[in-house]
Amino acid sequence: MKIEATLPGRSFPPGSTVLPEGVNFCVFSKNCQFIELLFFDDVNAKEPSRIIPLHPENNRTFYYWHILVKGIKPGQLYGYRAQGPFEPETGLRFDGEKILIDPYGKAVAVGDSYDRTAAQKPGSNAHCCMKSVVVDTASYDWEGDMPIHRDLRHSFIYELHVGGFTRSMDSGIAEEKRGTFAGIIEKIPYLKSLGVTEVELLPVQHFDAQDAPLGKPNYWGYSPVSFFAPHSGYATHSDPQAPVREFRDMVKALHRAGIEVILDVVFNHTAEGDHTGPTLSFRGLENRAYYIPDPENRSRYANYSGCGNTFNANQSIARRMILDSLRYWVSEMHVDGFRFDLASVLSRDEWGAPLRSPPILWEIESDPVLAGTRIIAEAWDASGLYQVGSFIGHKWAEWNGIFRDDVRRFVRGDRGLVPKLMQRITGSPDVFPQKEWEPERSINFLTCHDGFTLNDLVSYNQKHNESNGEQNRDGMDENYSWNCGEEGISSNPLVNALRKKQIKNFLTLLFISQGTPMIQMGDEAARTQNGNNNAYCQDNETSWFRWKDLETNAEILRFQRELAEFRKANTVFHMPRFWTSGSPEKPVLRWSGVRLWEPDTGHVSHSIAFQIQEPEKSEKIFVILNAYHGPLDFELPPSETGWKRAIDTSLPAPDDICPPSSRPVIPGKQYTANERTFIVLTTG
Repeated sequence: MKIEATLPGRSFPPGSTVLPEGVNFCVFSKNCQFIELLFFDDVNAKEPSRIIPLHPENNRTFYYWHILVKGIKPGQLYGYRAQGPFEPETGLRFDGEKILIDPYGKAVAVGDSYDRTAAQKPGSNAHCCMKSVVVDTASYDWEGDMPIHRDLRHSFIYELHVGGFTRSMDSGIAEEKRGTFAGIIEKIPYLKSLGVTEVELLPVQHFDAQDAPLGKPNYWGYSPVSFFAPHSGYATHSDPQAPVREFRDMVKALHRAGIEVILDVVFNHTAEGDHTGPTLSFRGLENRAYYIPDPENRSRYANYSGCGNTFNANQSIARRMILDSLRYWVSEMHVDGFRFDLASVLSRDEWGAPLRSPPILWEIESDPVLAGTRIIAEAWDASGLYQVGSFIGHKWAEWNGIFRDDVRRFVRGDRGLVPKLMQRITGSPDVFPQKEWEPERSINFLTCHDGFTLNDLVSYNQKHNESNGEQNRDGMDENYSWNCGEEGISSNPLVNALRKKQIKNFLTLLFISQGTPMIQMGDEAARTQNGNNNAYCQDNETSWFRWKDLETNAEILRFQRELAEFRKANTVFHMPRFWTSGSPEKPVLRWSGVRLWEPDTGHVSHSIAFQIQEPEKSEKIFVILNAYHGPLDFELPPSETGWKRAIDTSLPAPDDICPPSSRPVIPGKQYTANERTFIVLTTG
């Protein structure tokens, strides 16, 4: 490193910006006394090779500290130290000995000696700190790539963990690519074969893998330290700029295959944790700006996230950074959308009170850079604020947790669920009653990273999280699951056959319901976590995709693929309005039961049937859902062309789901649905 000269620099843009004459550094800090910019020669350097003080008279404009350093090149490692008062009772937590990550840094380098605990203890952590990286974002060749902008009505989302997807030894890819962005590229043909149109990546913004109790890893990644940098652990090369380059390579390759990229973003908290946590970045630069204080004790944090602190998303500085981050990922990294973890936290004001009209959420919706970007809310937080169906805006889609719970309860055989199920099948108009609401904005899912896998949903009555080391206290207690007669792995062929049928039932309901379907990684191959419903710290075979499952559970895999193709081929599943809004002359949907057009919605009913038809199309679909423990005979609607069987989950493969060319004609005027069996008939 050779520094030729320094100039005062400028206050915009924040972060490190490569210019023809050098690199401009800018960071926000209102209450510090002065800032030091530190350079490191390599990722494992124990001490900075150069320290440049920033003086208030020359290097400060309002609350922004800045300097232009000539001679610095992309790839340079750096950090900050902020000198100021440590007064927790007033909300100030400066620690002039700690190396701080640039909040706007585009990459983060983590050395072999990184130690999270050193940032919690008194003294310097220079020998074991994370470091920011100067990145030249303009040098990459996108080869004409652009975000796809697919209509959500035609989407099928696949929730995927970048590391866990290819980390297993049986993934069939080179060792150096396992668990990386490059590994995803290798598996694009597999994703295409599933019918996936979007991958929703669990957090890839750089996170602290050491932020977990008992020395376990933070596997999921819901522990951010940088909102701009791709996670360095998902890169194959040690080059500090590699995470940015390889993330872009992955996005470009997915786009070429017609697959959009949605990022699971965590703007509700950071890895700095509670008042005993480490000083990594935000806390040491301007604690008051970035976090919501505990209203009764300003030396501590409000904890609406359940993770120790709450990011102050509606404070002006934090709000601007969130918008800048989203714009960056769209304009410079070409992502297609975002799923906002605990999005209801972003609806709280600077003191934690819920807002009727949260500025940050409206700004995300109305921002012109994000106009074509998918935005999805997990519309609740960890402190009881539940906003599914009442989230703000005209564009936000929402994870429909009510769909998940009601479908689970119906399939396992709970009473009184038929009226609720009728709502879930038709896009949940009772949850989303707004006139301008489009049904595809309901993101329908049965499982996600948080909770049981689909296989475990039919194999366990209780969670089994003992391996997490928290005495099985962590994770949800109520999963609405049913083990089909035995807890866990079973050698009973009857139990296993019922479990397989229940998995098919769940998948069938998901794909024939109005809304946008989402499945989690591995459910298409009956992946198990052995009953662990909170595998956030299990970076091992418990959480990884096991590619051998594709052979072991080939029947489930085929069933899912055919279901995705069935949904894609029928326009009624892509209608821009609720099925229930059809005119009396041309109804899209008609409910039925064992007797034609007479649905049984009573408390003890466990079955329902319905016909759907796109008014301008001749094809009809008749669905029979029998969650009862005995067979039921259903009368069929009249059809000039006759009915053909597309799906019968009680039949062995390949008769359980048939492509159009092999669908048998149904004789007679009724169909017998066996116990706990779902049926789909078509006229085409």
